[in-house]
This record gives sequence, structure tokens and C-alpha cells, in this order.
Amino acid sequence: MFAMFQKPKTFKLRALHSEKKFGVAGRSCKEVLRKGCRQFQLPESGCRLCLYEDGTELTGDYFPSVPDNSELVLLTAGQTWQGYANDIGRFLSVFHKPHVGVIQAARQLLSDEQSPLRQKLLADFLHNVNENIAAETRAEDQQWFEGLESRFRNKSSYLRYSCESRIRSYLREVASCASMVSAGAQEEYTRILGRMSQKLKSAQYHGSYFDRGARADDRLCTPEGWFSCQGPFDMDDCLSKHSINPYSNRESRIVFSTWNLDHIIEKKRTIVPTLAEAVKEQDGREVDWEYFYSLLFTSENLKLVHIACHKKTTHNLICDPSKIYRPKVGLKKKRPARKRT
Repeated sequence: MFAMFQKPKTFKLRALHSEKKFGVAGRSCKEVLRKGCRQFQLPESGCRLCLYEDGTELTGDYFPSVPDNSELVLLTAGQTWQGYANDIGRFLSVFHKPHVGVIQAARQLLSDEQSPLRQKLLADFLHNVNENIAAETRAEDQQWFEGLESRFRNKSSYLRYSCESRIRSYLREVASCASMVSAGAQEEYTRILGRMSQKLKSAQYHGSYFDRGARADDRLCTPEGWFSCQGPFDMDDCLSKHSINPYSNRESRIVFSTWNLDHIIEKKRTIVPTLAEAVKEQDGREVDWEYFYSLLFTSENLKLVHIACHKKTTHNLICDPSKIYRPKVGLKKKRPARKRT
């Protein structure tokens, strides 16, 4: 069997957590392991080799099928290697808790860099490490509040206001469409608007959607303030996995303003015209204004989406005909009393 491996195979070898790589040649797995341990001054007992790419352990049986110049990792007893995922994890840890020296080096590189791609990568890195997510008040993160009115004293209050403003604008749009209703139905349309307005006030215009301090069922973000794109209206998820934390820094706060609360069933094309038509044609029936309220103002019909996932095309969706009017509650007829025999 040893004769099959007369020609040595060459490998690039490194130890775990070491950036240094050495060229090693051997006719068997044991020979490569022995040379590797000697190079890194490690005891052979308990050591083993695995492929850098996916962490597959290199054994005597597997040795013949491994291509020349494959990259190997030398592990000691108790160490593990999962392939590229390990290096990606180390890379992400730099973003999570970057050392001050890493930040300074990135800034220096950015000042000297000419390549647009590398400039973007370095700028994105510095943007991400320049976060102060835990800070909530103006005193803790003054830069975040730059350009905002002094009445906003904490991040949650501003983002709550931002969401309320969006919902208020939807109510104004519904009110502006009163002209779509005939003169005879104006009173009923105005009455429905009043009820919606009262309910919105009691719900504080659903500002909790953007408030990380709100109850879990009432917000669209994590307790830390991370928002995930919910994907286009015709998909269950965001394929690009867009996410953002507007609580982190000023730039993220500004970029978050470009995210949309998208109506799945469209507001202008479908919901408002259907409401106007329902008022006009009610003919003694009662319009279920709370159904229309849920479509216009709540997460039942709203999806938070990154601007790239906000499709401007016609959605071709309609309101549920069975929910436009409230069911009639009829009086139950009394059954005639049974005659005693």
C-alpha cells in the first residue's frame, strides 16, 4: 500500500490561530503530521490534520484523494476546526468588539486608499464600529441627536415620533379622499374617519412599532433596536437579509428614514377606494371600519421593508369582500311551544 504514495504530496500547513503557513511534503498522512509537529514544535501525541476548507479530518484512507497544494490545519488535542466558518467568526468578532489599534489602522488605510471598492469596505467597517447602541439619552450620545429638535431627549422618543408621523400621514390621505364619496355619503364617511382617528389616538398612532422599549408584541425590532426587512409584499421574507439599527449612530438613523412601511393591499389603489365605495353602497348595512383600520394602520397589512425591497408595481390584491360590512345580527325567531298531548 505504501508504494502507492511514492510521489510526495505537497501541502500548505498552518496551526490553529496562526497566520503563518509552511510548505510540507509527504508520502503519507503520518509523515505530513510528523513534519508539521516538528515545524510548529508540537508533540505528535493527540495531534491531527484537517482540511482548512471544510474541517474534514485527514486520515490514511483519505490521503490519496486529497489534491496537491491543499491547505491543512494542524490541531492539538481538544482543538476543533469547522472550515471557513472559523475564519468568518474571527472576522466578525473584529466588528463586534474592535480593538482601538484596528480602528486606527483602518482609518489610516482609508486616508491613503485609492481603490473605490477598498474605500467602501473600510468606510463600512468604520461606520459599523462607530456605534453606540446601548446609549439611549442625548447626554449619552450627543452625535446621534445632531440635527434633531431639543425636545427629543432619548432615541426611543424620536423613533416613536417618526413612526407616528408616518401613520398620521396615512390618516390624512384617507381624509383627503372624502371627495371620492357622494354628497349623500359624506356624513357617514366623516363619521368613520372620526372613529379611526379616536382609535389611533388611543393606540398612540402605533408609534411603538419603532420603539425598542415597547412590549415585544407591539414593536417591529429587537430589544436592542435591530430591524429586519420583512421582504417585498409578494414574498414571505427578505432574500437579501437587510437589517439596520437606527439606534446605533446618526447615519443609521438617517438611512432608516428611507425604509418603508409598505401596504400589502395597497392604500391608494385599493383600500381607500373600496372604503369609499362601501360607504356609498351600504344600503342599510354597517361598514366594518375596524377592518379598514387594520389594513390602513396596523402591521396586519403593513410590512417594514428596505427601499430595495419596496416594489412600486401594482399589487393586484383586493380587500376581503366578506369583511367590508359587519354581519347583520338578526333576532332569533321564537319556536312555537309544543302542544302537550
